[in-house]
Amino acid sequence: MSEAGLDPTDAIPPTEAPDSTSPPVARQMDGTVAVLTMQHAPHNFLGTELVAGLLDGLRWAQAQGARAVLLRSGLRNFCAGADVTLFESADRGTAPDLDLVEVLRAFDALPMPIVAAVHGVCIGGGLETALACDLIVAAESAKIGSVEATLGVNPLMGGIQRVTVRAGAARAKEMALLGRRYDARTLERWNVINRVVPDDKLGDVTATLAHELANGPTIAHASTKAIVSHTLAHGVAATDEAMRELQQHIWRSEDLRRGLASLAANGPGAARFEGR
Repeated sequence: MSEAGLDPTDAIPPTEAPDSTSPPVARQMDGTVAVLTMQHAPHNFLGTELVAGLLDGLRWAQAQGARAVLLRSGLRNFCAGADVTLFESADRGTAPDLDLVEVLRAFDALPMPIVAAVHGVCIGGGLETALACDLIVAAESAKIGSVEATLGVNPLMGGIQRVTVRAGAARAKEMALLGRRYDARTLERWNVINRVVPDDKLGDVTATLAHELANGPTIAHASTKAIVSHTLAHGVAATDEAMRELQQHIWRSEDLRRGLASLAANGPGAARFEGR
């Protein structure tokens, strides 16, 4: 988290650092996938500028009609934690002014899947940003952890809660209390991240995954996100009762009609969806 959380070897500048006029998050469409590339030098420290760039990027993706989002970094590290200027509020005994929960709400409410492509250092707020995504794919050499305890604080953007849900209370406490970094394979085994791939395959694998999601029944995908979120907030029984409402858009979708017609004509798995 912040420069205090970096090893000396982490501080090597990127080969092609963006100039000072570059936006914190670059945006481009790759077919129907919105690719958001964090490039807030030197290490994508999470603060006011990067948060604003992420929120703007999600709004832009939706406005472009994207059907999936790929979140990645154009720098050496995915995100090396929080910008230490956030903690200046500690001088007055208050939490940071920045509404970090707004980021979580925006990621959760986006009606399309978000894939995080993690490489390098992903600690503190960086891990929490990845955890806000729907799927996390990490490079084998990535170093990941909740290191906030080294500064005398704990995760501020939902990291404890999300690791608890993914890996259980014991692992969430271990990660937050000890403040250590972990290799990607360990966190895949703990179910904190979804998949680990060789470093040189990260770009291809995550792009392919994002396109697979974008080419799928994205009306149903939006419902899936909503059902998972409702379950986490209200439990299984309440979500069973709400499921009919959370699935209502599926029944009016062209995707469903296409899927059923394709099943009748060609068998399963051949449908081409349009996300409407």
